[in-house]
Amino acid sequence: MKVATYEGRGEVIYTREQWKILKEKRKRAKDVMERLKSFGIESIVYGSVARGDVNKNSDVDIFIPHQIPSYRIEIALEGFEILERRIVQATPNYAIKGEFVLTDNTTVSFPLVKMRENELDFYRFGGCLDYQEILQDKRVAGVDKRLVLIIPTEEGHVEIPVSDVQPSYVAKVLDVSLEIVEERIRVLEKRREVGRTGIFLCESVPSFTSFEAHLMEIAKSNPMVRKRLNF
Repeated sequence: MKVATYEGRGEVIYTREQWKILKEKRKRAKDVMERLKSFGIESIVYGSVARGDVNKNSDVDIFIPHQIPSYRIEIALEGFEILERRIVQATPNYAIKGEFVLTDNTTVSFPLVKMRENELDFYRFGGCLDYQEILQDKRVAGVDKRLVLIIPTEEGHVEIPVSDVQPSYVAKVLDVSLEIVEERIRVLEKRREVGRTGIFLCESVPSFTSFEAHLMEIAKSNPMVRKRLNF
């Protein structure tokens, strides 16, 4: 990787190895998204695989932006090795999601509750692509966990620290609300200071029950989960 800096910005030129890793990660995303689509389930891939700034340890994060029964997703994923089924919630106010953890650093997540519009903006903030865009080999701008805006170029990408520009500029580039930009900056800065992910809820779902049934069990003893369910 070659990095040239100018006016606080860094231009990253990808090596042949980096392009190879990106191709492999995207093939994995395409295979999973194609299977979901064959069962009538639309999905997006978000994060570094959508932006292009991957490394060999990068996750392939796939999200289903619609609330559908978990059994439909599980049927669609037959043939892929599922390492874990879990329920996660980033903070008490965030949407509760189900996750299928697959091999090859791949996760398929989906909402277990109705999502707010700004929660969908979260994926656009980090950069996301749908199945057709993956087929077209598109890349998209997004902000990474370092709070650096990644803007793809033909040879790699340009990096702009979010702290160097106005939040309104970031919102315009990513086509998201100013509110989500300011909120994500607060969350990521706090995580960086504290040095942990800050996940409010992360619980494995036993093989003998469904995500929905297990969530109801969690809600019985967790008032914050009950509150989000009643949103």
